Amino acid sequence: MKVTTGFGETWLGNIKDQVVQAEAAGFDGITTGELKHNSVLALTLAAEHSERMELATGVTIAFPRSPMVMAQTAWDLQEFSRGRINIGLGSQVRGHNIKRFGGNWTPPARRMEGYIGMMRAVWRSWQDGEQPDFVSDDYRYTLMTPAFNPGPINYPHPKISLAAVGPHMAEVAGFCADGFRPHGFTTERYLRDVLLPAVKKGADRAGRPISDISISVGGFNAFGETDSDVEQAIEALRRPISFYGSTPAYQSVFVAHNLESLGQRLHELSRRGEWDKMFDAVNFEVALEMANACKYDDLPKYAREHFDYADRIGFPLPAARDRAGMYGGDASREAHAPALSEERLKWLIGEFHNI
Repeated sequence: MKVTTGFGETWLGNIKDQVVQAEAAGFDGITTGELKHNSVLALTLAAEHSERMELATGVTIAFPRSPMVMAQTAWDLQEFSRGRINIGLGSQVRGHNIKRFGGNWTPPARRMEGYIGMMRAVWRSWQDGEQPDFVSDDYRYTLMTPAFNPGPINYPHPKISLAAVGPHMAEVAGFCADGFRPHGFTTERYLRDVLLPAVKKGADRAGRPISDISISVGGFNAFGETDSDVEQAIEALRRPISFYGSTPAYQSVFVAHNLESLGQRLHELSRRGEWDKMFDAVNFEVALEMANACKYDDLPKYAREHFDYADRIGFPLPAARDRAGMYGGDASREAHAPALSEERLKWLIGEFHNI
């Protein structure tokens, strides 16, 4: 199992030190989110200051950028990084697309399938000279002239991973993405009962095995050296659970745990801007039910029993709590746990490489 970490979600001047530290620590990859800062700019700096790690976004918000813009960006980064790019795409919810990004909204799963399809069509036309002839319900790519064609690169096409909360987008990941990245707001029960069957459905539609798709550990992780550390990490999860649980698009996770009434209450409180009351509404027991929780000493065994579906997991950089973005990034779910020492991190990386 690969071990990744989060970086970025900070001013660009701070990124070099994070990337250098992550590579020296032995991480297999690094992932940056896109909350307050631009994920693509962060990835560019990561490519400049690293040599071997996979470089990923977790996630880049897709729909405010056209598929051509995203394809061109990933192509340049793939050449610059010498083939290490994994673009993680996410749709975001309707309100943010319209009210924050100033864009439009169409059915997101159908749109994302066309979005990824067009990106791959663009790359084929640049790499292989294929005539552009891609049309979906939302996107059209039928023109490429020499003046706008950067030409082939000496590396495979960039990888595309897809973040998802619901089964429709998970199916798209199975159909046309290289990786599936569960949102932090999920649980093992929801993954096994809802999301993973949807990924397989998409893979079946594409005629490929689900093993072809890289899958990250999903959910909020509450790990620590001691029982007290784990309890504190679970307690800290109450706030992100209250935040994400207030979003109607994420209510299906609560439904899987018979917590529909909690989701409805959180949504009403968020509409009134009563953020502290939202936190109070999520008690310790709810956070415990939704968390992956254990001590670090027990984590390799826990992973074999609970994370058998995944090929990668994220941990924060040593002494670097709360750096990662919260949407889809491989390290975001660990940002609430006490940071590992360098010695313990190296031990865990070695243990996970044997899983």
